[in-house]
Amino acid sequence: MMPNPNQSAESPLIKSAMAFHKKGDIKHALPLYQEALIDYPNNAILLSNYGSALLSCYDLEMAKFILVRAVEIDPNLADAWSNLGNLYQLSQDYGYAIEAYQKCLSLQSDHPGALSNLAMCLSTMGYYDLAQELYCLSISLEEDNRQTRLNYAISLLSSGRYKKGFCENEWRWTEEERKKLFPARPWNGEPIEGKTLLIITEAGFGDMIQFSRFFPKMKIFGARLVVTVPQELLSLFSDSFSGVTFRSRKDPLPDYDFYLLMMSMPRILGTELDSIPDAGGYLRAEPELVTFWFQKIQEDRRRFSRQSGDKVGLVWSGSSHPEEKVAAFADRRRSMDLSVLEPLAQSLPEALFYSLQVGDRAEQASNPPPLMHLIDHTVELHNFADTAALIMNLDFVVSVDTSTAHLAAALGKPVFLLSRFDQCWRWLHGQKKTPWYKTMIIYQQERPFDWSCPINNLCRDLKLQSAGLRLGKS
Repeated sequence: MMPNPNQSAESPLIKSAMAFHKKGDIKHALPLYQEALIDYPNNAILLSNYGSALLSCYDLEMAKFILVRAVEIDPNLADAWSNLGNLYQLSQDYGYAIEAYQKCLSLQSDHPGALSNLAMCLSTMGYYDLAQELYCLSISLEEDNRQTRLNYAISLLSSGRYKKGFCENEWRWTEEERKKLFPARPWNGEPIEGKTLLIITEAGFGDMIQFSRFFPKMKIFGARLVVTVPQELLSLFSDSFSGVTFRSRKDPLPDYDFYLLMMSMPRILGTELDSIPDAGGYLRAEPELVTFWFQKIQEDRRRFSRQSGDKVGLVWSGSSHPEEKVAAFADRRRSMDLSVLEPLAQSLPEALFYSLQVGDRAEQASNPPPLMHLIDHTVELHNFADTAALIMNLDFVVSVDTSTAHLAAALGKPVFLLSRFDQCWRWLHGQKKTPWYKTMIIYQQERPFDWSCPINNLCRDLKLQSAGLRLGKS
């Protein structure tokens, strides 16, 4: 005999699964959902919740099967349509995602999740005004929903509304997290002349490099600045910014009066699009290291005497971050295999390419595409100071959206950025130039997961640039 569907709501198994799910403990929720589905295989609510849990661990194939089944069983279940929209959005099928969210909202017009996630879709596609209206509606229903507030911040920043965007970005840490992870006495803008301000770096290496330009601006408040940084950035930042004390994160915290998180600096400074400092470059490579790499590249030139063209740095993959599912999923969208860059070698047959790739896909440098003369010295790159010195000896860098792209542009070197369709807020939707770096040109995917257009456009521009240089020399 099949169990009564009405009894499912009272099932201790389902209650336990939902309790784990609500706490974010997907590891324990999933097997309980699976066990419950044995008794209640046609319960649309159970299927919807299970599908949502599968999305949390990015099992998109199984989630799609489950969520389509949920809306087939109960086409009037708003939550199931919202979860299906989330599935399509993660798959970057934005048209289907919008249809699913609209169906959800036709059933429940005040569904905060559907409003927020529809806004995210529209923001990704560049419809910022409408997206931000929807975010505000969602926030009016769930004022303290941290994820909605963060997504709203990203939309504001992506559309260049920096003052409000950086204020909303304070939702990146909850009060509980701040108290647990960071020391006491946060600084909120009160007078600190003559005091010691501890600036704590956060987020990824690219963010740290991008936001380090604000260190000199913080001197206007008259405080002694002490910055804790990862060991990999310590030498580079110490060489680049005078009047600021840098300490490794590994060291004990110094004495201080107040602290400030690094990505809060532009909020404190009231940064807008037209007031971003030092877009022409602000980092400095160590002269001795630059000389070391100059001599090494001269040796490479002698070994590859036919490659008399540009010296080009390449980065084709970001860090995979397997320990962080959201970051790992984003990395799969921004990264590629080295083989995808084969057209570069065809467009620049005389170029000498240098791998700047570290991490999971670095070994691909040992098997470059045909016609690509690729040199790999990355075993000698121990920190960002080493990489900076090598980059200073190159003509330009071609990179996906990684810390190396930030590094090269912050050194004032030309950078051609290959950017994913749902690109990071800092690059601004549909723009080839960025106010953050004067020497960077952006080649964004026109379709999700399709690198052909940005790479073909880059190759076209490089050919035109090369032809112009040859004409200028003739």
